Amino acid sequence: MNDTAKVLLPLSSVPLHTQLRDLLRSRILDGEYAQDSQMPSESELCSLFKVSRITVRQALGDLQKEGLIFKIHGKGTFVAKPKTFQNVSTLQGLAESMTGRGYEVINRLRSFKFIPADKLVAERLRLLEGETVAQIKRVRLINREPISLEVTYLPQALGERLESADLVTRDIFLILENDCGLSLGHADLAIDAVLADSDLTQALNVEAGSPIMRIERLTHSADGQPLDFEHLYYRGDAFQYRLRIDRNRGPQA
Repeated sequence: MNDTAKVLLPLSSVPLHTQLRDLLRSRILDGEYAQDSQMPSESELCSLFKVSRITVRQALGDLQKEGLIFKIHGKGTFVAKPKTFQNVSTLQGLAESMTGRGYEVINRLRSFKFIPADKLVAERLRLLEGETVAQIKRVRLINREPISLEVTYLPQALGERLESADLVTRDIFLILENDCGLSLGHADLAIDAVLADSDLTQALNVEAGSPIMRIERLTHSADGQPLDFEHLYYRGDAFQYRLRIDRNRGPQA
């Protein structure tokens, strides 16, 4: 691209390193700088964009913090595999969140069955241990790559209403709202990490012992009734959960 340098605006209120960072990020996400390919060197970027080495290093430093690039001592800078992410500041299903940003999300239904609730499931859904619940297992694929295994538990009556639903292309949240007429209220989340066992290895196409992010999510209706209890297992190398937290600026002692 002969006009590359003209993309940066020296007189803009946006610092040059921020402009360069955003431009390089776009090229990485668009595939112009392919995954695992080597980035231009610092001197090449300086020449290409007519900026100082300090500006280049600041831009590359920001991209490295974002996980978009990585450096190998003595060899250079390389493009990492970008992680998809979901913002959890609002209650959304995966497809609802991702398709709005241009990702293709489909599901591979592994099983749908009715089973006796174990102690944990019964406690979360406010049922008696041993009561029948629906268990749905789905592998979630983003751009046709397996990203997560979703294990969902629903009270029997609600599960029966989902038996004929399209669980391959639709989020359960949207099915509950649009097909079942339920209003979702809030969800409680707990996040930890586990190592991939044989089931996760097969479902997510990862090696045994790979790090997996596990999310326990209990979703309530608008009136506070627990509806949907899930264990979500995400590949640690391919996905992030992001959230914003604010400090309470109340009266100080």
